[in-house]
Amino acid sequence: MTGYTDVPARLGESALSDGRLLGWAEWGPMDGVPVLLCPGAATSRWLGFGAGIVEAFGVRLVSVDRPGLGVSTPAPGRTFSDFAGDVRQLCVLRGLGHPVMVGNSQGAPFALACAAEGIASALAVVSGADEVARSEFASVLNADLRGLVERTACDPAGAEEFFAGFTADTMWDMVMAGSPGCDLAVYQDPDFAAGYRRALDEGFAQGAAGYARDTVLAMGRWPFALDEIDVPVDIWYGEQDTSHSPDNGALLAARVPGAHHHVVPGIGGALLWTHAESILALLLERTINDQ
Repeated sequence: MTGYTDVPARLGESALSDGRLLGWAEWGPMDGVPVLLCPGAATSRWLGFGAGIVEAFGVRLVSVDRPGLGVSTPAPGRTFSDFAGDVRQLCVLRGLGHPVMVGNSQGAPFALACAAEGIASALAVVSGADEVARSEFASVLNADLRGLVERTACDPAGAEEFFAGFTADTMWDMVMAGSPGCDLAVYQDPDFAAGYRRALDEGFAQGAAGYARDTVLAMGRWPFALDEIDVPVDIWYGEQDTSHSPDNGALLAARVPGAHHHVVPGIGGALLWTHAESILALLLERTINDQ
């Protein structure tokens, strides 16, 4: 594909210490600056970002299938900390060192958990799924979302079972129905749509349990301490994004020490693909300045 994203340059699986496999995809030079992506809801390692830009910036972009998604072995009952432990192992196995990280959409809290556990050297949260279970948001959530948040809090097992009924088509239809025109121009681009649909199909290849576990974790209260993150963090939202954060990340940014908050006009949740160059350039600059 060209334009917003390319097919991966390398695909593989790494065996963790307990025998599970963690799937990954890579773009850019093997000796490039490692940038580890936690992708969005129900998407596999297949969907990257920054077509042509990762090569120009000398970035080695690595996208990871969370357990139960794509080709990664399921891990029922897993936690944010479990995922951070998986990523810590992957960094050793793939020679990523102390990588820069990007968390997109539902991948954002997983990336934040890695930052809280000292794995990331810098972090960009892009169109991140916010901690909607916080009391500050209770009065501003729409009725449907508020109901799901309350269900997740009161009956997490039942909520997980509900989300396990989702499919790739469900996700596609939900995203298309809830996106502004500026995002649809990206999502319905033929090349991007083909890659996105493939990533969704692969995300659900083992069923919906992986997505369901992700969603219950993301929609509940986050157990890690944002105020203890001590690496550079940039938090990015499109001004027209109405689905990821009730306040375009203002409260989230205020909770992370020293975080830089960016709200970009003219775009919504497709920000990762329309503004990949700005996001990566600033993320790499933060890393250099922090050394």
